[in-house]
Amino acid sequence: MGMAMNGIALEGLTRVYGGTFLVFSDYMRPAVRLASLQQLPVTYVWTHDSIGLGEDGPTHQPIEHLASLRAMPGLDVVRPGDANEVSVCWGQILKNRSTAALALSRQGTPTVDRSEYAAAKGAAKGGYVLAESSTEVPDVILVATGTEVAVALEARTTLEKAKIGTRVVSMPCREWFDAQSKAYKEKVLPAAVRARVSVEAATPFGWREVVGDAGEIVGIDHFGASADAGTLYEKFGITPAAVVKAAKASIKKAKG
Repeated sequence: MGMAMNGIALEGLTRVYGGTFLVFSDYMRPAVRLASLQQLPVTYVWTHDSIGLGEDGPTHQPIEHLASLRAMPGLDVVRPGDANEVSVCWGQILKNRSTAALALSRQGTPTVDRSEYAAAKGAAKGGYVLAESSTEVPDVILVATGTEVAVALEARTTLEKAKIGTRVVSMPCREWFDAQSKAYKEKVLPAAVRARVSVEAATPFGWREVVGDAGEIVGIDHFGASADAGTLYEKFGITPAAVVKAAKASIKKAKG
């Protein structure tokens, strides 16, 4: 399928996409690498993007795949946080005409209330301030992708009730965010705020450069298990409570 998509893209008259589970991107890797090398406008729609696919078990649950794909030059790895971000990111993929992977969940995820939080158009920049801190300078910044954006927003509610100023940054595409101006990146992730937590249901590998030396990483560094999504997220600590704990730990390290 991957090589056929490359051939269609090389012919030039069709914007091509194809889909399968994210874990099966392993089987497509040579074709994906060639598409990225040639900068073909091919889009991979890879679903079932985390342990949230549940009962299919660890063989079908991607752990290392997002980090591995982000390591590939020329490939934009896009993991939107809700339906509106999917729409914005799809539009940006079409505009960019680059090789892109759209990682989507199996499990349901809430649609963010844009009357309360920032407009989804910020997703086109790869990362944006979704929920602002109640304090002028945030005490901590939570950076989340995909289905874990909802987890971060819930954690923010708890932290704000505890008088801890918390900003939530949705970062659907690390590559797009890295391409933004220094001024924009500083506005979203100010260097002065060292207390940071990343939240992604995948390997922590690669997130240290975002959260820094005082940051904490909420993820999963082992293979999953066969159970429903809610049970797995709870058992493996990808929860609002775990994010709150990590935020407090990061604030303590940043002050120390």
